Amino acid sequence: MSKSSLLLCIGESIGREAVDESACGPLARMFKAIGDPVQLRLLSLIASNTGGEACVCDISAPFDLSQPTISHHLKVLRSAGILDSERRGSWVYYQAIPEALQQLSTILQIDDRTPAPSDACVRETV
Repeated sequence: MSKSSLLLCIGESIGREAVDESACGPLARMFKAIGDPVQLRLLSLIASNTGGEACVCDISAPFDLSQPTISHHLKVLRSAGILDSERRGSWVYYQAIPEALQQLSTILQIDDRTPAPSDACVRETV
């Protein structure tokens, strides 16, 4: 699956308005993928590596996991649309997809607005 097919067409309003129903599935898959501690650590190692990419041989050492298990976790992150990969010889290099991380970041941002009850709450209390 290509990375472009997983990215959502969401505007700057995602953090200011409720998420559209069609955007919830892909966003939930991304959040679920980084909800796993190993996958979050892998993403962090890759994103913080020089050049924003890392070879699987560079990121396996910090884990007490087999290489097939590491590959499984990387596959989950790729399937969720958070990572992309490129084979170079016998090694696979992984890169975080900046647009995907931006979408996750945007959904978590809040405005500096003063909280106010909704119109529905005001009608109930009157």
